[in-house]
Amino acid sequence: QLQLVESGGGLVQPGGSLRLSCVTSGANPEYYIIGWFRQAPGKEREGISCISTTGHLLKYSDSVKGRFTISRDNPKNTIYLQMNSLESEDAGVYFCAAQRNRGWSGCPRDGMDWWGKGTLVTISS
Repeated sequence: QLQLVESGGGLVQPGGSLRLSCVTSGANPEYYIIGWFRQAPGKEREGISCISTTGHLLKYSDSVKGRFTISRDNPKNTIYLQMNSLESEDAGVYFCAAQRNRGWSGCPRDGMDWWGKGTLVTISS
């Protein structure tokens, strides 16, 4: 059983930056593809980034491409999401999720096996 715990959310001004962390435990993270998702109030949870087990394959949604960077440090059991140039539309609860490595599919929301509980990102001036 893989556990995931997100941290790093908070209040930031438009144009600011945050770095989210997702710490895994309970299993070797090298066997799992990891994705970041977010859910704004009243909206469906959307996938925004995905990283393969080795970090060589990356995927970003069009809404965050060029502003967000996903990375992972397997020895530290941690996956990061660096978020720059934050906009009001980026506000929401951010979740990390893991998928057993069944081949690269870019982290489809319904294909993830384990989820963290989320961390809240608020954008306000």
